[in-house]
Amino acid sequence: MKIRTFDFEKHYDSVIALWQASGPGVRISPSDSPDSIRHKLERDPVLFLVAEEAGALVGAVLGGYDGRRGMVYHLAVRQAEWHHGVGRRLLQELEARLRAKGCIKYYLLVTVDNSQAIAFYEHLGMEVMDLHVMGKVIG
Repeated sequence: MKIRTFDFEKHYDSVIALWQASGPGVRISPSDSPDSIRHKLERDPVLFLVAEEAGALVGAVLGGYDGRRGMVYHLAVRQAEWHHGVGRRLLQELEARLRAKGCIKYYLLVTVDNSQAIAFYEHLGMEVMDLHVMGKVIG
């Protein structure tokens, strides 16, 4: 398996298909449109990673860093590849790249009913934080 930096022309359609097939844990929004992803890539393209096996996309993770904290968006692995270390390797590489940018802490969001994802992240050393997430659509 190879972990690579996302290439829009090569990977966009496959990544969107992966995210759409990932069930309720990954919610596709206007932020995932081609224009929005291109805009995201202008900021920190090295934080969008894909995992490929024999030339096929088997996983992807989109990360971000605002200069203070990191964020993990949309980690997904093709179901046939679950329990083969794909998600772990994607996160390890993302963490290394965040660290190289000076990031010392990152966050991710998991819906409260996604017990499988919570268990996965806890196994990797993350902990549930007692916070309320708030948001507002402004555009």
